[in-house]
Amino acid sequence: MTKPLWTSEEAAKATGCRAVGRWAICGLSIDTRSIQPGDMFVALKDVRDGHDFVPNAYEAGAGACLVSRPIEDVPALQVDDTLTALEAMGRAARARTDAFCCAITGSVGKTSVKEMLAQIFRAFGPAHWSVKSFNNHWGVPLTLARMPQDTTRAVFEIGMNTPGEIEPRSEMVRPHAALITKIAPAHLEGMGSEDAVALEKSAIFAGLESGGYAILPLGDNFYEFLRGKAAEYAPDAKILTFGTEGSQAFVTDYETDGVSSRFTLEVLGETVDVSVDAVGEHWGQNVAAALLMANCSGLGVLEAAKALNGYAPPEGRGNAEWLNLEGEGRALMVDDAYNANPESMRAALAGFAMRPAKRKLIALGEMKELGPDADALHAGLAPEILACEPARVFLSGQGIKPLVKALDGKVEVSWASKAGDLHEMVNKSLINGDALLIKGSNASGMGTLAGALRRFSAQNNDTSKGAGEE
Repeated sequence: MTKPLWTSEEAAKATGCRAVGRWAICGLSIDTRSIQPGDMFVALKDVRDGHDFVPNAYEAGAGACLVSRPIEDVPALQVDDTLTALEAMGRAARARTDAFCCAITGSVGKTSVKEMLAQIFRAFGPAHWSVKSFNNHWGVPLTLARMPQDTTRAVFEIGMNTPGEIEPRSEMVRPHAALITKIAPAHLEGMGSEDAVALEKSAIFAGLESGGYAILPLGDNFYEFLRGKAAEYAPDAKILTFGTEGSQAFVTDYETDGVSSRFTLEVLGETVDVSVDAVGEHWGQNVAAALLMANCSGLGVLEAAKALNGYAPPEGRGNAEWLNLEGEGRALMVDDAYNANPESMRAALAGFAMRPAKRKLIALGEMKELGPDADALHAGLAPEILACEPARVFLSGQGIKPLVKALDGKVEVSWASKAGDLHEMVNKSLINGDALLIKGSNASGMGTLAGALRRFSAQNNDTSKGAGEE
C-alpha cells in the first residue's frame, strides 16, 4: 500500500493546529474543479474565499479540508490561517526528506528549465517538481507540502512581482542548488528597474544549503552583480556558470529543420548532443542550464543529456501542434501564450522566423507590468515581427497600441481590445500550410485564443470524420 502523503497526526504536528477526526490524504489541492478523491482541499483566501467551496470539495471526495473556520463531524485540519498552515506543512515536508532540492528563478526560461530538469529527474527515481507555474506565495509552499517523503530529486520554480517575495520562498525550499536563468525587463511596474529585478532575483541564494551550488548566466549584463550577491548570501557556495564560451555549460553548435532543434554542448568538459521539439537558439541556454544543474544533483552529463533528449515544451510554453481547418488542410499553431516580456517575445519571434510555412501569421497580446517604458517596449518589437515576414498580424489589448502604430503600413494588422475578439478573426484567416504564433502575458488572455482554435480544430476533425460516414 502506498504511504499516505499526510496523516491527521502529522499535519497537526506540523502546523500546531487541531485535526478533526483521524484521516490520511494522498495529495493537496486548492481547486475543487480538479481535486482528486482522497486529496486535502486547502481553503485559501485569495481572489475568492476557498471556504465557499468546502462543500464542493467533500462532494468531490476530499479526504480532508484545511480550514480556518469552525468545522465538526467531517475530516479536517482547523487552523488560524490556512496559508500560514500550508507554509508550515511545506517546511515540514522539506525537513522530512533527503531529496536533492533545486530552486530556479529568472526573468525568462525558468519554467522551461524546471520542466527539463523534471524530465531528467523522473528518469532516475522518485522526482518532484512544481506543476504549471506554481511559483508564488501559495504555489511554493503547496509544491513543498505535496512532496512525498521518498523523493530523491526535486525542482522548485520561484517567481516574483514585487520586492521581498523570493527570499522567504528560497528559505522555505532550502535548495542544494539555485539557478538564475537571465535578468530582463519584466515586472517593471512592481519592481521599478532592471537593477531592482536583479537584486530581487539574487535572493534565490538566501536559502542555499551550506556548500551548495549557485548557478549563474555568464553572459548576463548583471553577472558580476549576481556573483557578488551569491557570495554574500552563501559564502561557501560553489559558483558555476552557463551560457557562453568560458562557462561550465554552453552551446557549441545548433541545427534546426524549423520543427525541432539539435544542440551540441560542452558541459564540464564533456561534449553531448540534445534534440528538443522546439525551435530557437534560446532553447540551447535552457538545455545548458538544465544539464549543469542535473550534474549538481549527482547525475552524469551524458546520462542527463540522454534523459532530456526529445523534450517538448508543455502547453502554452512554445509547444507546436497541428490545427484541422474547415474543409480540408491544416495549420501549425505555436502556442507560447502563457506569459511574455520583451526578452521572451524577441526569442519567440526569432524562433518562429525559422519555421517553414507557406504563410506566417502572428497573434500577440499586450505585455503587462512593464511600467513607464511600456509603450516603447511594445513598439520596439516591430523589427522582430517584420523579420518573420508575416502575412498578417493580430494584436490585442490597449497597451499594445504603440506596436500597432509601429507596424502601420508595413504589414496588415488587425487590433482588438480583448483577445476573445480575435478568435473568429484568426480562425477564418488560417489556410492550409499556415503557421501561427500566439504569445502574450498571461493576463492578456491570449491563452483563450489558443484554446478556441483547439476547439475549432476538434470540431473540424469531427466534421471531416462524419462526412465519410453513411
